[in-house]
Amino acid sequence: MLDLSPFIISGFADEIDADFRTQLNGLNELGIGYIEVRGVNGSNISTLTAAQITEVKHQLEAHGVKVSSIGSPVGKIQITDDFAPHLDMFKRILDTAHTLHSPFIRVFSFYMPEGEDPSLYRDEVIDRMGAIVETAKGSGITLVHENEKHIYGDTAERCFDLMTTLKADHWASAFDPANFIQCEEEVFPKAFNLLKPYIKYVHIKDAQADGQVVPAGYGIGRVEDVLRALKTDGYEGYLSLEPHLGSFKGLAQLEHTDWVDSLEEGGLHTFRVAHRALQAILNRI
Repeated sequence: MLDLSPFIISGFADEIDADFRTQLNGLNELGIGYIEVRGVNGSNISTLTAAQITEVKHQLEAHGVKVSSIGSPVGKIQITDDFAPHLDMFKRILDTAHTLHSPFIRVFSFYMPEGEDPSLYRDEVIDRMGAIVETAKGSGITLVHENEKHIYGDTAERCFDLMTTLKADHWASAFDPANFIQCEEEVFPKAFNLLKPYIKYVHIKDAQADGQVVPAGYGIGRVEDVLRALKTDGYEGYLSLEPHLGSFKGLAQLEHTDWVDSLEEGGLHTFRVAHRALQAILNRI
């Protein structure tokens, strides 16, 4: 396998196939040794029983694949939804992360009511995210916040607010260029420079100006500039492929946009396209 240090390639392999073994076989074929676990046999990782998580662990070991992060749905509910059961779910995901030896859990900062000013809900967001961060304290697991469309932390400024207000050693940013583009944010240098001190995880996903996701380097996310800057700054960590180049089970729930309907069925072939695009950038770097 090509040594791409300081970057370690991982990815959301549920975009290869819903079947977990097929996901791992695909990663093996591509020479990718890490996975960001999200969908397992058609179910979200957060819904699996302890016995199912143990089976996931056995399959990972059998295929020689390690977990870079739990791609959890924590914080991906309305800010007005009941928080108590959601916090209970997070506690179960912490257990899952320990079982699978995952150093990271991906989280979000709650969907805002449509058409309302997010600042009206800031205090509630901070209280909820603070409870999540506090629950993970001492766990040895770092929570990485993804800048997702329509949540509180969808803009660089509000991501910065979350990072600085809830500052903790186990609280960091999962930087997603495509999501910033879809929120009409400038990825580089604006968003990157603002969040640079807090970036501990990177999603490799690029997009065109209209929000359509494309392979890394084919959009306006300036992925190569981001990765060059990270390398210069001494970043050592994961680059997690999240291609979104083809349809897969659960995509419609992740991307509430019209372009999803136009996608052909994804699989290993689209994941390979995303992987090759990233490798091309890393080879230039």
